[in-house]
Amino acid sequence: MPSEPTIIPVTGSAPADNYDVVVGNGLLGRLPEMLGERVRRVLVIHPRALRTTGDTVRDELAATGLAAVTAEIPDAEEGKHIQVASFCWQVLGQNDFTRSDAIVAVGGGAVTDLAGFVAATWLRGIKVVHIPTSLLGMVDAAVGGKTGINTAEGKNLVGAFHPPAGVLADLDALATLPKNELLSGMAEVIKCGFIADPAILDLVEANPEAVADGGSDVVRELVERSIRVKAEIVSADLRESGRREFLNYGHTLGHSIELAERYQWRHGAAVSVGLVFAAELGRMVGRLDDATADRHKEILTSLGLPVTYRKDRWSALLDGMRRDKKSRGDLLRFVVLDGLAKPSMLEVPDTSLLFAAYQEIASEPQGGIRLSL
Repeated sequence: MPSEPTIIPVTGSAPADNYDVVVGNGLLGRLPEMLGERVRRVLVIHPRALRTTGDTVRDELAATGLAAVTAEIPDAEEGKHIQVASFCWQVLGQNDFTRSDAIVAVGGGAVTDLAGFVAATWLRGIKVVHIPTSLLGMVDAAVGGKTGINTAEGKNLVGAFHPPAGVLADLDALATLPKNELLSGMAEVIKCGFIADPAILDLVEANPEAVADGGSDVVRELVERSIRVKAEIVSADLRESGRREFLNYGHTLGHSIELAERYQWRHGAAVSVGLVFAAELGRMVGRLDDATADRHKEILTSLGLPVTYRKDRWSALLDGMRRDKKSRGDLLRFVVLDGLAKPSMLEVPDTSLLFAAYQEIASEPQGGIRLSL
């Protein structure tokens, strides 16, 4: 028998910002209650790869008497564009959605980012419930209320803060998730371990086989611990004016790698490299001890995640990092560690320090060919 769901509350400064993240198995039956009694119409946004799942959610809602329609969007980061948001707005308009209606997002982090943005902007804000189907979505993108779309200039540069009405993290989705997708999402889990909950790191190191099994009790504990880390930080800082920036540990370089790769790299893979870079940066400025810095590379390598990136791409990466949301004017800012579970901010006025840290993780292009970028 499946165990009882775990409910993790997220709170905010206003009652409308409060919601629950439910973690467990077979959670679809909880969706109508999470949507609330006032909702009459629901738009289910799902990627092309999850058409069957999206249709199932729509049919379940229709069986309860709701007017449910679907909007199919491109897979992964291809769905996070203004043209896709415009398509969803068109569907909402054609179906007469009002402020008392809702959106349900079914998919990974890219889908919840896009659907949250559409919900935030339609009639200046309607209800959204997230049903993340990837590990990355469960522990990161679906929780916290940050929404966004990509532009040619960078990732998530256009967006809004719009807390969901709830999140259903159904672990059944992880049991069938491809191994590469599961392990890629572990980069965000590892991040939570380094910034707030070292027990996560101990669990991963002690249970390498269970970590790769989406149906294991270890994965469930990792999911719950990671969500609790994010929920606690977000509850204290919804709009990223302080502590919430710590959740971007490893993301400054990670987002820049995604941009350089035209979003063909998995988010978790890019963040993995970014974590190792941030550890080297912390070590170079004398904030992070060698053992903790080295532990980044060791634990990520044990999961098969990348820990290096091309040496010849530095100029492009620096350009991307200058567009990072944490930057202030010409000053680049990074999350670093002053020790295990002790995150802080580092302002870098001189890019030569960043270049030196990058040399510690840089690798030659495949085949030894140098490209001028």
